Formats: sequence, C-alpha cells, structure tokens
Amino acid sequence: MFLRSCSLALRCSCFRNPRVSIRAFSSSRTARKDAAENALDLDAWKSVMRSQALQEETESPGRSALDDNRELVEMWHQAGKFVPKNITDEQLEALAQLTTRSAKKKYLKFLAIKESHKITKKEKQEKKKSEREAEGEREQEKEELKNTFLLKFWSSSADRIQSWRAAQAMRFGQPLVYDMSYEQHMSRRELENTIAQLMESEGWNRRAADPFHLHFCGLRLDGAYRRELLKRYGSHTWERLLITATERTHVEMFPQQDLVYLTADSKNVLHTFDHSKIYIIGAMVDRSIHSGVSLANAKRLKLTTARLPLDEYLDWECGAKNLTLDQMMRILMTVKDTGSWKKALEFVPKRKHAGFQQESGRFTGAAKSRFIRNDSLESRFVRNDSSEIRFPARAQNHLKNKTDGHKKQAQRAQCREDRH
Repeated sequence: MFLRSCSLALRCSCFRNPRVSIRAFSSSRTARKDAAENALDLDAWKSVMRSQALQEETESPGRSALDDNRELVEMWHQAGKFVPKNITDEQLEALAQLTTRSAKKKYLKFLAIKESHKITKKEKQEKKKSEREAEGEREQEKEELKNTFLLKFWSSSADRIQSWRAAQAMRFGQPLVYDMSYEQHMSRRELENTIAQLMESEGWNRRAADPFHLHFCGLRLDGAYRRELLKRYGSHTWERLLITATERTHVEMFPQQDLVYLTADSKNVLHTFDHSKIYIIGAMVDRSIHSGVSLANAKRLKLTTARLPLDEYLDWECGAKNLTLDQMMRILMTVKDTGSWKKALEFVPKRKHAGFQQESGRFTGAAKSRFIRNDSLESRFVRNDSSEIRFPARAQNHLKNKTDGHKKQAQRAQCREDRH
C-alpha cells in the first residue's frame, strides 16, 4: 500500500510540475549508458598490443622459440593449468615442433604427470632412507661389539669384481650384438622404454658370472638413441661403461657366416645354444607390433635367422611372442650357462603361457598328437595321470553325436528291411 501511495503521489507531482523527470529513478539505464561510454575499444586495444609486441621484438631481436615456449608454459602454470613446473631445453624443443594447441596441451600434461611421478618416487625413497637410517641407529645402540673372523664384503668390492669380469668379457667373452638401427620405427615413448630395457639388460649382464661382450652397433653420434643413453647414464658413466658402442654395423664388424639374427618371425628354431655364433637382438620396443621388421632387416643383409623355442616348450595361450630386451638377456645368459631351455624359459612372463607342455598334459616330441576336426575346430587327445588317452569334452560331444547319428541311421535301415 505504501508503494502504491508513493507512486500515486509521484504521478500527481509530475502532472503538476512537468519539469520533473522520472529518469532519475531509472538507475539501470544510466548505468548501462555509462558502461557503454567507458567501455574499451577493442580495435584500439589490439593496436596497442601489436605495438607493444613489435617494440619487444625490436628490443630483443635474438629472442628464440624456446623463450616463447618457456613463457607460454609459465603463463599456463600461473593460470592454473596442469603443466610441469620445471621444463628442460630438450622438452621445449619437442614442444616447439608441435603445431596445434591441443598437441601442446597433451604433451605438457604428459610431462606434468611424469614430473609428479618423479616427485612421489623421490619422496618415497627419502622416506625409506630415513627409516633405514633410524633403524640402523637403533640396531647400533642395541648391538655390542662382537669378534668375528669374517670380513665385511663392501659394495665397492662387488663393483670391482663385476668390472673385472666385464673387462675380461670384452677381451675373451662371447659377443652379443644389439642392432640400434630402429629409431625411425618407434615413437618417442617407445624409444625411452627401449633405452630403459637396454640399461636393465646391461645391468644383468654385468652381474653375471660369465657375461657377454655387449656391442651397440649402428649407434649414430647424433641419433636419438645416443642422446637418451647420455641422458640416462650421464657422460662420465657412459665413457666408463665396459661395452662397445660404434656407428659401424654388425655386418662390418663380424663375419657374416657367424651372425644369427634372433627374431620372433623366423621359421628356424634355436634348439641349441652355439657358443661360437654371434647372436643379434633388435633394440626395439614396438607396442603397435609391426611384425616382420627385424626379419626383413635380416633378410636384406642375408643373415641367418632363428627364434626361441617357445612353442616347443611352452603352452602358449595368447599374445605376440615378442619379449622385452631384459627378458631376452636373462634367457640367453641362463641357456649359455646351463644349456637348459626349460630353466631359461622360466623368465618368460607367466601371464603369456599356461606352463610347460609336459606339465600341462600335452604330448611333446615322439608322442604325436592326433586331431579330431569338427567344423574347422580341432581338439587334441589328452593323456591323463593314469597314462590313458581320454578325449576332451568337445571331442566327446562330437563322438557322442556321431554315434547317435549312426544308431539312427541303422534303425532306419532296419525299418526299411522290415517293410520289404
């Protein structure tokens, strides 16, 4: 009621005094008008920004793309986007090669995730180290001095022994070649995984009682392999590493008749390990599994090829028969020392097979398997514990259906004879 009375009074005063205007009460309209008058002119703002950019370019003519990308990352970091806090020049060069904004965002997100994993891993290591130190201090307080005739075996002594064995292998050991000519077949992440597996393989070989003489053949000085190896090992450790790294190929370094290229696509099976041969492994991690790349490379060079006897010893279930480089190293070291493929193939991941063939109950060697075909489906005879041959369930159903059909046919024939 009060508002109505105020409005009536205002109307009356407006009619009596026509000079009074209602515009004073329309505050929203005036505010919009003032905002429109005080609004920035976009064209003028763009011209000012262009002039500032030109001025910065003239003041710093030597500004590179790395500086621009570094500023971009810093700006996105301040804006709260998921980018790494610290980025190297090599990563900035890789970022500069990307053309689209989405590709740059994905790459920076990958680097940020990688950086967070490193920070978490470092924190865990520091926590474990502090726990070990605290536990060691408690043990030292509890223990008393004890006399013993055994000397403590220091880790530096173990390093000297392993280095001596590796030096002996470089002079007298059997060569093992890694073919480093697959840079163009891998992505950046696959190449990083390859280098990690090579480092692990070198570690297993260095700790072996009779190590191989490792050769990294085809390692270009300006290639991605060498850059990643120097990044992981460090220049000082890389120079002291007891391996042979060369730009020459394996065909240039060794006689062709002594070379055997190990590839999963070969039809030849490596039944026995020959200590006089020089085995070659392709330094490649191929997640997309382009089959036949290493085999084609070996055929081009007219080299003998061979594959590990996986089908002959293991009940392979699924997946490609490609093993990692460190698994290949442990398999070859074991078969070299023991001559037993059964012990060597224990390093094949258990998820890829159902055990050895004799343990899984299938025939091997002279015990030939017979097959029963049912609509292009093959079922094997299986030998049970009582040395009796029994049929699998599918084969039993097939035989049951077959015998039932024969019985029905015999009954029909008997009915025809009775009618006649």
